[in-house]
Amino acid sequence: MANYHYMMSADEVAQELNCSKSYAYKLVKKLNQELAAQGYITIAGRIPKTYLAKKIYGYESLKN
Repeated sequence: MANYHYMMSADEVAQELNCSKSYAYKLVKKLNQELAAQGYITIAGRIPKTYLAKKIYGYESLKN
C-alpha cells in the first residue's frame, strides 16, 4: 500500500472528470460536506477515491 493514494486532489478530480478546476473544487467541497454530515473527518481539497467513484459512477467499492 506504499504507492496507493487513497485520496484525490481537486486537480486530479478535474482531470478524471475532464472539467474545470473551479468546478472540481466545488464538487470536492460539496462531497466533503456530505461526508462531514455523516460524521466522517474530511480534508479540504481532497476526497476519497472510492467515495467519488460511488457518487459519480455508482460504484460501491473498487476491488482489485
